[in-house]
Amino acid sequence: MKYENYIKAEFPSKSVNEAQARSLVGAFVAQLDPTMEELGDLKTAVSEAVTNAIVHGYPDSIGKISLRCRILEDGSLEIVVRDWGKGIPDVEKAREPLYTTGGEERSGMGFTIMESFMDKLTVRSKPGAGTTVVMHRTLPRRGRGR
Repeated sequence: MKYENYIKAEFPSKSVNEAQARSLVGAFVAQLDPTMEELGDLKTAVSEAVTNAIVHGYPDSIGKISLRCRILEDGSLEIVVRDWGKGIPDVEKAREPLYTTGGEERSGMGFTIMESFMDKLTVRSKPGAGTTVVMHRTLPRRGRGR
């Protein structure tokens, strides 16, 4: 699908970069004039996706994470978070609420949270080759800067 605008960023899988990803998405999405609630939802979903990539994609190393946001021609927002890490052996199992491979300190709610804040969530993964999370959300048309 064609797009009206986009951003791309790439950063190391360091936990400090999760906040950078949230901020970047927040600044990009501002052109759509989201409500504070919508903005919070989007930033939380991005935070969950990036944190999953850091914690589960690269549990024992520092790797690369890619973030892309696009405003599609239909007005919807697409956010893609990709890593080239460990991958997920069973995506359906990983999407179950409370399931985690991250130990006791992890809630196992990352995909559930992303899904609750987005209209559509797609997760593609291949063990040893990484994971791609694609999130879509349509916001009401308010300000549409060009």
